[in-house]
Amino acid sequence: MSTFFRALERAEQENALRRSTTLPAPASEPSPAVPAPETAPARAAQSVFTPPRPAAARLGARAHELDDHLVNLLAPASFEAEQYRALRHMVEQLHRSAELSVVAIASPDAADGKTTTAINLAGALAQAPDARVLLIDADLRGANLAGYLGLDDPAPGLVDAILDTNLTLEAVTHKRPHLNLSIVPAGRRPSAPYEVLKSPRVGELLVEARKRYDYVIVDTPPLVSVPDSRVIGKWVDGFLIVVAAHRTPRKLLEEALNVTEPAKLVGLVFNGDDRHLSRDTYSSKRSSRRRAGSRQTASED
Repeated sequence: MSTFFRALERAEQENALRRSTTLPAPASEPSPAVPAPETAPARAAQSVFTPPRPAAARLGARAHELDDHLVNLLAPASFEAEQYRALRHMVEQLHRSAELSVVAIASPDAADGKTTTAINLAGALAQAPDARVLLIDADLRGANLAGYLGLDDPAPGLVDAILDTNLTLEAVTHKRPHLNLSIVPAGRRPSAPYEVLKSPRVGELLVEARKRYDYVIVDTPPLVSVPDSRVIGKWVDGFLIVVAAHRTPRKLLEEALNVTEPAKLVGLVFNGDDRHLSRDTYSSKRSSRRRAGSRQTASED
């Protein structure tokens, strides 16, 4: 675990140094992924930049439009989307090597970016035309998927299928064929979220989801502030823990790692890492070279 915290400290120091100088970072400088703790097998870490949310939050403001924060669905060729594709590659590799299918996306605290990460990871996986991808909102206290993805609110969802055993998984699944993505929103707001998630019915639904889909991405509640994620843990194959750069306190991260079963810790996502940002990106450099080559050829002719 100490390896991760040393790397996190170095990343924070590098960012502080960059913010204090007017010199731009070299365009070719790689942004190292933060190493995951060394106590569990088959784990990795991914550094992801998520653009800042607009000042006027638009969650659920327009019922049938996607939130513009979801870069993998709206701007699949963007630099940010490429970072989520790198995360997709890691999950695909573990799917083949370790039969990882049901992945919980968690975070130490609220507002660390876990929902955005869950949606963009699901969107990246769904870009493979033969992939069957299901995205589930199991954060019953702060359900946001319906608003982000433009579903009717309240849309029938997970809670409805847990409380009413006559409702099948398919009955509460909302399909988005143009995105190659299926979604189970949280559904109605329960009075006792922990008790609802503790129901054996959750396991039954996830077993059914595992049979029907190649990848099941579950947006879960924060790990530290509430115990809800811990009762879901036995039904998932692994946890990806989202850490917000410059925001998540180290103490909270330590607590989140302590309450996560080590064998199920897939990796850590360093979210909002601005070390990647540079106007002179690989794409722009390649385009510049092409334009320069065209001008040179024209002058020679």
